[in-house]
Amino acid sequence: MKSGTHPEYHMIKVQMTDGTVYETRSTWGAEGDTMTLEIDPLSHPAWTGGKGQMLDAGGQVARFNKRFGGLTLKGR
Repeated sequence: MKSGTHPEYHMIKVQMTDGTVYETRSTWGAEGDTMTLEIDPLSHPAWTGGKGQMLDAGGQVARFNKRFGGLTLKGR
């Protein structure tokens, strides 16, 4: 493996909007820096187990055909 291709990991603190702070390893910032996130662990679906909504109900191709189905590419 090539040397110098991997970033250096160090310990940082991550602070949530509710004041919760935890330490983790990261390539962000410098050793001992604090990353402030605008994520509320009391309401964000990642922590509350909320269900994600499926946006692609009919599929991308079906939606494209619905919008542009009447267009044709005729030879010139």
